[in-house]
Amino acid sequence: MRVAGPLRIVVLILTAGLTWILGSILLGSHGSSFSRIQQLFSNPENAVTTVAERAFSLWSVQPSPEASHPAGHDKPRARKYKCGLPQPCPEQHLAFRVVSGAANVIGPKICLEDKMLMSSVKDNVGRGLNIALVNGVNGELLEARSFDMWAGDVNDLLKFIRPLHEGTLVFVASYDDPATKMNEETRKIFSELGSSNAKELAFRDSWVFVGAKGVQDKSPFEQHVKNSKSTNKYEGWPEALELEGCIPQRTVGAQ
Repeated sequence: MRVAGPLRIVVLILTAGLTWILGSILLGSHGSSFSRIQQLFSNPENAVTTVAERAFSLWSVQPSPEASHPAGHDKPRARKYKCGLPQPCPEQHLAFRVVSGAANVIGPKICLEDKMLMSSVKDNVGRGLNIALVNGVNGELLEARSFDMWAGDVNDLLKFIRPLHEGTLVFVASYDDPATKMNEETRKIFSELGSSNAKELAFRDSWVFVGAKGVQDKSPFEQHVKNSKSTNKYEGWPEALELEGCIPQRTVGAQ
């Protein structure tokens, strides 16, 4: 019993000494050990959040393949496919998007297989009808031109669409006025290409159309909005139209 008191004092002294030595080692001049201790006892949820935020940040700043999207978006966007379609086309099909002009301000666009065939950026669109001729077998652009249907010569348009070869795809987008110079022959040719609305197309109507030489039925790829004061979206012009879809490629030798 007499020895218990001194032993307790010795134990306390040894404990204090060991504690001081351990503290000196861990709290060195460089503070690296202290940092390790902080890391060991830091909130694991915070660490996971930090990693996730860094990963998302790196991912979100990758350049988008869609030039039309505004910059600064930090949220994942729905995946887009060729020409901005929401889903891919089946094999042996051509993806397309045709957008008419808006009033007489914004030019039309014609995209095929993710290639812009006609647009204001390419500087190959104009007032009237914008037409791209495409090989229906391989999807290659044959020729693209615009025809002024307000002050131009309709014979220029006729010379362009009369000699089409069987299976040629015809993409059409209106801009400003598509019809003032149209005559009966012009309307008939477009009807034979599959149009249901060419015969009634009028001054400043909006029109987008995809047809082909030699089709037997009317094309499912067509939109038309009449120029009407009561329904026009713009002053003097109807709304712009957008048409997209998948066109089956023509097989070689098909009749």
